[in-house]
Amino acid sequence: MLPWGGKTIAVPVNRSHTLVVGSGAASLCCAERLRRQGVEDLIIITDNFLGGTSRNTGSDKQTYYKLADAGHAPDSPYAMAQSLAAGGCMHGDIALVEAQNSLNSFYHLVSLGVDFPHNPYGGYTGYKTDHDPLTRGVSLGPYTSKAMTEALAKEVERLDIPVLDHREVLLVLTDEDRAVGVLALNKRNLDNEVFGLEIYLADNTVLGVGGPGGLYETSVYPSMHRGGIGMALEAGAEAVNLTESQFGIASVKFRWNLSGSYQQVMPCYYSTDGEGNDRQFFLSQYFDSMQSLCHAIFLKGYQWPFDPQKIQNQGSSLIDLLVYIEREIKGRRVFMDFRINPEGPKESFSLKDQNSEVQEYLQSSRADGDTPIERLRQINEPAILLYKDHGIDLTSEALEIAVCAQHNNGGLSGDIWWESTNIKRLFPVGEVNGTHGIYRPGGSALNSGQVGALRASIKIARSYREPVLDEEALREGVLLKVKQWLERIEALMNNSTGIDVFQYRREFQKRMTLAGGFVRSLDSAKKAEAEAKEQVNSFTTQKLLNREQIPFALKNRQLALAQVYYLSAIRHYLEEKGGSRGSFLVLDKSGSESHPLLSSSWNFKESNTDLNQYIQVLKNSSSGDIEFQFVPCRALPSEEFWFETMWKDYRENAYLKAK
Repeated sequence: MLPWGGKTIAVPVNRSHTLVVGSGAASLCCAERLRRQGVEDLIIITDNFLGGTSRNTGSDKQTYYKLADAGHAPDSPYAMAQSLAAGGCMHGDIALVEAQNSLNSFYHLVSLGVDFPHNPYGGYTGYKTDHDPLTRGVSLGPYTSKAMTEALAKEVERLDIPVLDHREVLLVLTDEDRAVGVLALNKRNLDNEVFGLEIYLADNTVLGVGGPGGLYETSVYPSMHRGGIGMALEAGAEAVNLTESQFGIASVKFRWNLSGSYQQVMPCYYSTDGEGNDRQFFLSQYFDSMQSLCHAIFLKGYQWPFDPQKIQNQGSSLIDLLVYIEREIKGRRVFMDFRINPEGPKESFSLKDQNSEVQEYLQSSRADGDTPIERLRQINEPAILLYKDHGIDLTSEALEIAVCAQHNNGGLSGDIWWESTNIKRLFPVGEVNGTHGIYRPGGSALNSGQVGALRASIKIARSYREPVLDEEALREGVLLKVKQWLERIEALMNNSTGIDVFQYRREFQKRMTLAGGFVRSLDSAKKAEAEAKEQVNSFTTQKLLNREQIPFALKNRQLALAQVYYLSAIRHYLEEKGGSRGSFLVLDKSGSESHPLLSSSWNFKESNTDLNQYIQVLKNSSSGDIEFQFVPCRALPSEEFWFETMWKDYRENAYLKAK
């Protein structure tokens, strides 16, 4: 009960041993693993059970990265860990955990019915993905993560784990340095006297809210996925590597990555004016031959994320930069057209004139069609059908494209059990946990999500089994938080002027794309950070048309607050002499030339490789400011384990004390 408005009002309270927030592949896996280990008092809450990135995204051949166990080439967890950590800014012990547990997690999915293809001998034949020295990639097609999520959801249903849908989580509740649950909004109960606010108290909180999809204007995150890292940042959780995201070319009418065979069949790129007229083959002037242009397009299949190391010498990422210039600077629309072959600077297109790498791939794939759509049908017909399922016929229309935000390699900071490094009993799993560094092998995010879910479940089931919450002791602090949110909601409801909630969101999305996207500068980051702070402070100037817009407005605040952290991280990194790396370009007129035909305003600062050995950590200070520090990357563990002592530690649960 809470005194409010001259009366006492009731705020619903739900109590559980473990609360799982989110319904993606990582959250569902963690819930299912917990139940199998005997944790019965378990609840899943989510804003949209059928939403999220896991269920609604993919690529031409969405990859799951695992230890190679079906070929002649030898592999080991330590070798895989070295590959995971090789990109920089990743802790070696976390890389080893992800590698060591990859087969456990993969075969767990297989046991649930995820139909990964295998050879006649039962081996799950792999292929080489980006930043992968072996053949660790496996796939079941465009919808790998969707199939994972659906299989896990069926198991959650079979195990009768309660799922509460339509809950917008607003804040992680804490008591000193421990998570004690969340404050949420029941979107089906907005008309009651507390606007749908509900309290969820739990001994353990698993947070699987995905990446910051709602922050960007040009984004390939599913439109229904917005992310929820802001709720943990506001609660004081440490974050790492927020500077590191992946960006790549994707379609915008239907949000989908245009990697793999979409590029390897070499479609034609062109731009038009806003009405679709004045077609220009804008790439051709930047390549010295048809062969070099086609090779760059082809390589976008393997090298899909933008990479500043692949701009110069007519590299594949020059295409991303030129697409960005056409769209964001010239204000034109850009398309990929599978009905026609590329238009080059001089000669016309011919398959027989392609270099040996392209010809070998096409011949091995038995793709000799005269047009890109014919070659795509020969290589990967499901890639065509995927777009047809979403109302787009690649045989009759071109795809409008942009360089889009796709994945955040950073996120909340966790230890080797995926427990928050500074808030006990808070377990960020999936993309919201910042385990990845600068570069990561393609598909490693799916493995990381499943491994993190497993590790969090073990720590909860074996270390945090006993209930510890004292509800009466928490009462005053929790009700204070409820009162703060009631005041915010009432301020919104009483506001009769100001901007609508959609305009408020567009404002920070456009800012993030321009200042926190794949093209960055210190001046733009500073300006954007200041603007973002002002927008958070003016949160209550949003004008609501009705109560149904309350969740939208509150999510806006959460996203705008998260943007402050992301832009602050970028600004701090650039002030510390950070340069272009990973999937972003740092502009510097006195830096390296992007291309002889581009002005010096597109020159860029080379990577400061010394910073690759450190992880940027940020969190709230006691004064409310954001604190930063660079922490050295922990090395790959090299302990030699003796079975008898390891077995004793396991029996006594001593191994759970490792951080």
